[in-house]
Amino acid sequence: MANEEECRAALGRVAARLAEVDADRLAEHVVERTISCRVPDLGLVYRTRLHAGGLDPFELDGNPKDAEVRLTVNSDDLVALAAEELNPTKAWAEGRLKIEASIFDLLRLRKLL
Repeated sequence: MANEEECRAALGRVAARLAEVDADRLAEHVVERTISCRVPDLGLVYRTRLHAGGLDPFELDGNPKDAEVRLTVNSDDLVALAAEELNPTKAWAEGRLKIEASIFDLLRLRKLL
């Protein structure tokens, strides 16, 4: 099981990868949304805000239900996703990654991944 520091680093890699997306492409597909990432095996919830400029830093937050996009993933899978060792579609299909969002948000995010 990965620890809190490894999960925070993994989320940082995800944010860095998003920062590499072309600014015009990002602006075309991004609508401002709050995003939570719940890591149930560690009892942690991280929160950020997605906007045309990318992602704000992830912060610990205790209430994922207020976020417009909610992800749930165990620590080891989060680290593997960030390292591109686990495909997000495969993780979702196997139930290792859960995503709660509107269909429109899912389609927008898919275009960025």
